[in-house]
Amino acid sequence: MVIELVPDEVFRPLLVLVRVGTALMIMPGFGEAYVLGRSRLLLAVLLGFTLTGPLSGQLPAMPAAPEALILLIGVEAALGLFIGLIARVIFAALHIAGTIIAYQSGLAAAAIFDPNEAGQGTLPGNFLTTTGLVLLFTLDAHHALLRGLAASYASWPPGQLLPVGDLADGLARLVQRSFATGVQIAAPMLVVGLLLQLLMGVLNRLMPSFQVFFVAMPLQLGVAFATLLLSFAGGFAVLFRLLDGATGSWPLAG
Repeated sequence: MVIELVPDEVFRPLLVLVRVGTALMIMPGFGEAYVLGRSRLLLAVLLGFTLTGPLSGQLPAMPAAPEALILLIGVEAALGLFIGLIARVIFAALHIAGTIIAYQSGLAAAAIFDPNEAGQGTLPGNFLTTTGLVLLFTLDAHHALLRGLAASYASWPPGQLLPVGDLADGLARLVQRSFATGVQIAAPMLVVGLLLQLLMGVLNRLMPSFQVFFVAMPLQLGVAFATLLLSFAGGFAVLFRLLDGATGSWPLAG
């Protein structure tokens, strides 16, 4: 059989490539639509062969039965997709924060194409997401993603059954933390926007014939930009703290 002609020295790097390659397909920064597929494939191959040496003692031999081989590859691909999804869910906090800021600042109607999600997005959401991707590589935070990918072999060694319960529990906790982080990033704008709405409401009650919305709209935008500028650093500090903690503590149950 052809399967018996593949030596373990070739099988083990290819097995590592399955998890690494599927993770890089959807990881932020690596799996974006505008990143060349060849570059992503080359990086996955290099990482796969680099990790094969340190992981040689944990990698199983190639199964003799085709059914066992398909199951092994399927589990590794599922784990890779889950790891990439973890990083994608963390960066979804920026979309949540951007959407909240857009509604509070009056920019919700100005929807534009989002190249990261291949769909419609808000201006603040696109701005925060693009800035987050730039900071991801500028601050070398993408190393945390790669370290988390390598550390996943200690928590989920190849050859074991898919830990569906741990994965589902960890993902549910991470979605909750990501949503909370998005609200936390947009919290200053929530407070300022609520105060502005109250001010406009009081002004409208005092002068019903006065065009409050037309006059207050420039003020609302100016205050929104100033609030975003002042809370910019703190918001991304919260995001990257979540990223570093999530990629360093599998299976994200904490």
